[in-house]
Amino acid sequence: MSESLVPLDPKSLAVLGGASGAGLSLPFAREIFLMECRVAGTSHLNLKDLEADLEAGCQLACRREPENPHDPLAILLQDPKGRKLGYVPRERNEVLSRLLDAGKVVFGRLEAKKWVGSWLKLEIRVFLQD
Repeated sequence: MSESLVPLDPKSLAVLGGASGAGLSLPFAREIFLMECRVAGTSHLNLKDLEADLEAGCQLACRREPENPHDPLAILLQDPKGRKLGYVPRERNEVLSRLLDAGKVVFGRLEAKKWVGSWLKLEIRVFLQD
């Protein structure tokens, strides 16, 4: 695992400013790498209009969806504009959902994107902000 100290800029605070990041005022925070994964569910969405806005390195918000009928541990991934990109894969979301439920700030960072037919394959890295 790697970790680094990074200054929190206004964009980062906006992405992290959900219920678990409200009031965060530290001048520095540590990003703790947790895992790499693909974004699940992108084949069920029309991402053509927003794909051009997705650049490697952009931060993605992780939002819990405990009322999701398919997975009570679901974690929605949103782009910086709040648009739905898909989910953390079900087989990888248990620990992350517990962290989010405990009020921890977890976010994704886009590593790569590639069209595979009509499916936008997104690869991300997931971090804990501490």
